[in-house]
Amino acid sequence: MSKGKGKKRLSKKQIAEMLQTLFQQNPNEVFSCKQIFKALKFDTHPVKMMAIDLMEEMTWDDFLTKTSENSYRLNLKTQVQEGTFIRKANGKNSFQPDDGGKPIFVSERNSMFALNGDRVKVAMMARREKHIKEAMVVEILSHKMDQAVGKLKVEKDYAFLITEGNIFVHDILVPKKKLKGGKTGDKAVVRITQWPSKDSKNIVGEVIDVLGKEGDNNVEMHAILAQYGLPYKYPKNVEEAAEKIDPGITPQEISRREDFRDVFTCTIDPKDAKDFDDALSIRKQGKLWEVGVHIADVSHYVKEGSVIDKEAVKRATSVYLVDRTIPMLPERLCNFICSLRPDEEKLTYSVIFSLDDEANVKNYHIAHTVIKSNRRYAYEEVQALLEMRNEKGERKNENSDPAEYAEYLRTLDKLAKKLREKRFKGGAVKFDREELHFDIDEKGKPIRAYFKKSNDATQLIEEFMLLANRTVAESVGRVKKGNKAKTLPYRVHDQPDPTKLETLREFVVKFGYKMKTAGTKGAISKSLNTLMDDCQGKKEQKLIETVALRAMMKARYSTHNIGHYGLAFDYYTHFTSPIRRYPDTMVHRLLTKYQDGGRSANQEKYEELCEHCSDMEVTAQQAERDSIKYKMVEFMEDKIGESYDAHISGIQSYGIYCEIDENHCEGMVPMHDLDDDYYDFDEKNYCLVGRRHHHKYQLGDPIRIKVARANLEKRQLDFALDE
Repeated sequence: MSKGKGKKRLSKKQIAEMLQTLFQQNPNEVFSCKQIFKALKFDTHPVKMMAIDLMEEMTWDDFLTKTSENSYRLNLKTQVQEGTFIRKANGKNSFQPDDGGKPIFVSERNSMFALNGDRVKVAMMARREKHIKEAMVVEILSHKMDQAVGKLKVEKDYAFLITEGNIFVHDILVPKKKLKGGKTGDKAVVRITQWPSKDSKNIVGEVIDVLGKEGDNNVEMHAILAQYGLPYKYPKNVEEAAEKIDPGITPQEISRREDFRDVFTCTIDPKDAKDFDDALSIRKQGKLWEVGVHIADVSHYVKEGSVIDKEAVKRATSVYLVDRTIPMLPERLCNFICSLRPDEEKLTYSVIFSLDDEANVKNYHIAHTVIKSNRRYAYEEVQALLEMRNEKGERKNENSDPAEYAEYLRTLDKLAKKLREKRFKGGAVKFDREELHFDIDEKGKPIRAYFKKSNDATQLIEEFMLLANRTVAESVGRVKKGNKAKTLPYRVHDQPDPTKLETLREFVVKFGYKMKTAGTKGAISKSLNTLMDDCQGKKEQKLIETVALRAMMKARYSTHNIGHYGLAFDYYTHFTSPIRRYPDTMVHRLLTKYQDGGRSANQEKYEELCEHCSDMEVTAQQAERDSIKYKMVEFMEDKIGESYDAHISGIQSYGIYCEIDENHCEGMVPMHDLDDDYYDFDEKNYCLVGRRHHHKYQLGDPIRIKVARANLEKRQLDFALDE
């Protein structure tokens, strides 16, 4: 384009069209401004400036991607994307793209009544000036759930289900002939038969189960399970199939296995456990200790594709609510046939180690075995035994067991401590999480709340299970250079989010701590461990632990091995709990197949199973948390008006979460109760700061609270400041 007479100046619209055409015709090309001006013959200063402004706008609208200060390319991410819809009770819904990009805001009017977790297709909306990026749902690809739990309200001509937590825009309409005997106030499970459409905004459903009256313990626990689509009953045909399984062990089966029936073997579990899926054996072999990690041989009884197996796949995990376990396998299998009960011959799959006194593994082998456990210990018994001493400070044994049992357990404890020491030296991250537990009376009512901390007895079991899981993963995954490892489900854990790590570093500096965020995996984890040790017992300990945990990724299952960052293992899997986790059963089957010389299994099939198991694990954890919340509120409902010392356990723009020091129950002081000032939420520093008086509420700070409200229906505790 020349400056010659007769040449019309290009309009803004024309320049925009020329730029769009250039980029769309060359989708993979990166153009510098110079190349663009040359290609489109933009040779006057005003046209060049206009082109740059337009390209900046196109970048803002996600049509282009800026690759450097003065170069652009077409944004290959299509303007229409697929992903997950996230519904929020406050109306701030969002769309999470499949590629893991940042969530995008979706207003209620643009949601097409999508529900939380639905797979949707969205179109990006044109960006309005000074507005955040928005998307509009154009199609609901699939609904995450087709049933809901709530309270029935039956009127003269119609009935409806009122759901908690705003998961539906409207209550669910239930025709009176589809009530299945449900009455007003009953908790019920409803299957959705009609979704909102252009013609009708109503959601219509039918009652599939009346759970019972609100407030009843069983009803509430079943409601939590049903809310997450988890089963609360065992299908009759599956239980019948389990009844037909012959628990007997034939001499032929024993002859095919390594025999450990005469070796000292014991199980160590929580005192209320019924499914014992792991046992330890120990004996002296010359100068070495032979330690066997024996795992219930579930796959011997549960055949792939059987009716029991199909139900186990669906469930993928046992679910642990406060007052009950919803098992993955029928009770006859998990509590009787497979459970490694004392004085009973049991079939196991084992990793047998030869260890020296420093817990160095000299050799190992993996074998199908038969065992006979000498003793079933509770963690508390083993802990007491490890701590026992007489007046002279010498070890003593005060139970009725033979003296060598105690010595075996003390040897296992010594070896476990050496393994633990090595693991942390190797870069494993130290996070000793405390778990909230309740003592429950016969009616399911909580009578005591307390934190369960790990001790020598729990760590003894943990270290040998970690060693077995790691060894099994290495036996398949570690192959000679140039060889391809056979398919195996791994338990993987990615490195921490670098941005969150940097936030943590900037944050701890204010307390006088240093931390590495760059360097090798080992260097970063050692730096994290030093930080955890240094803040131990200090006022800011809980605060720093909370922020550090947020930087961590979540562990999951995958056939694509990336190692386990938290444990500092290059290879790790789950082999030790097939009674309660389906991935362990998959690992047992594949290991058997490979030991018999079988070819590598179909990776695609197992990756799908891994994804399903990871999803079910998260769902089970959510249900477990909800049951804890319910029991927490139930435990505190007769303590309204009472005051407690607490500490700030969470800060949000809408209030302060506080955890009572005495019983660890958590509630919230709503923002509107902080009426002495207007408080701003400082997200980066995890605090609220008053505008006028500059009073600060910081995560981890001690605080005195009064119990204000306990809402069982919402599973919500409200606190007020106790001045």
